[in-house]
Amino acid sequence: QVQLVESGGGLVQAGGSLRLTCTASGRTFSNYAMGWFRQDPGKEREFVAWISPSGDETDRVDSVKGRFTISRDNAKNTVTLQMNSLKPEDTAVYYCACYYPTTAWPSRVVSEYDFWGQGTQVTVSS
Repeated sequence: QVQLVESGGGLVQAGGSLRLTCTASGRTFSNYAMGWFRQDPGKEREFVAWISPSGDETDRVDSVKGRFTISRDNAKNTVTLQMNSLKPEDTAVYYCACYYPTTAWPSRVVSEYDFWGQGTQVTVSS
């Protein structure tokens, strides 16, 4: 089991920044690939960003490239999502998740992920 807890969400004006942090506990964090997803009510959960277990490879959905950065600190068991130039359409509940990578590299697929946090709300006002 891996337990994931997100923090850092909140309300921000368009153009502002937020930094989300996901703290993991349980199994060896550095063995797991990590991802950030987001979900609006009534919509499917969508991929935002991915980072490899070592942190040397990342992937992001096109809509956040140039604005969002994913990083991790394996010594602290944390993964962060730095979000800049936020837009109202970024409003959603943001979830971090992880999986033990065997064949999926990277993965944008919800069903590939084994463990999920409870989510943190991000609201961007116009």
